[in-house]
Amino acid sequence: MPHVIVKLWPGKSEKQKSELADRIAKDVMTVLNYGEESVSVAMDEVQPGDWAHKVYQPDILGKPDKIYKKPGYSM
Repeated sequence: MPHVIVKLWPGKSEKQKSELADRIAKDVMTVLNYGEESVSVAMDEVQPGDWAHKVYQPDILGKPDKIYKKPGYSM
């Protein structure tokens, strides 16, 4: 705890995803005062054609009270 899931389009390298996971984990540890053993980060790649119905509608429009950083786009 906590577990962070990043949803993104495919195409980023393993190096990029690993670096992003490390940075997110470090920020979670710093801001929330957790040890490294408590934090996990996953990458969930979603095809661009699936983004609206797999991410935007259910996770962004469907859960507005849980969004702390809103996107600058709409669908």
